[in-house]
Order: sequence, then structure tokens, then C-alpha cells
Amino acid sequence: MCYFEQTLWSCGYWKWGNFRQQCNKEYRTGETCGLKLVYETVFVSTPCKICEQITKKTRRVRKMAEDIARWEREGNRRATIEKTEQDIAGVQSQIDELWRSHQEKQRSIC
Repeated sequence: MCYFEQTLWSCGYWKWGNFRQQCNKEYRTGETCGLKLVYETVFVSTPCKICEQITKKTRRVRKMAEDIARWEREGNRRATIEKTEQDIAGVQSQIDELWRSHQEKQRSIC
């Protein structure tokens, strides 16, 4: 039951910080017992890096969708549209994976 700092972002994502205080169970200097307790929580009002990545990728998908709509109106760009649709699917799968990892970390204990 050693004490560590904790960082908590506005989106609910968190991470362990620096070691702060050793508990009574561990007698060796510099060692921890393996159990982590929160010494102090540092609240960060901005979204975490994963949320920023999700936002960037979402903007990219929106831009590609707008491009596809424009190209369909213009016509004669079938290959470009197909390539961009494949790119959208790839970016969307990356967004889904980022969301899964973000939610997993929010639900985890350590």
C-alpha cells in the first residue's frame, strides 16, 4: 500500500504518477510493496492525448467525407472516391481502437 500521485483528465482518463510515500509493510529503501494508493490526485481540465487523437482523426474523416461528396457532384473521379472510402474505413477503425483503449483505462483499477 505505497502512495503514488495520480493524474485525472476531464474526460475521465487517468494515469499513475510519481511515487510519493512508502508504506509500513515495505522496509527496503526505494522499493514498493506493489499495492498502489492515491496520495494526491492532480486534476487536468484539458482532454487527454487519446481524446485529442480521436478529435483529430474525426476531423480528418469529416474532411474526407466532404471531399467525396464534392467529387461525386463533379463526377469523373471514381478511383479517387474509392481510395478515399478505403482511407475512411482505416481511420475509422483506428478511432474505434482508440475509444476501446480509452474506455478500458477508465474502467480499470490499475
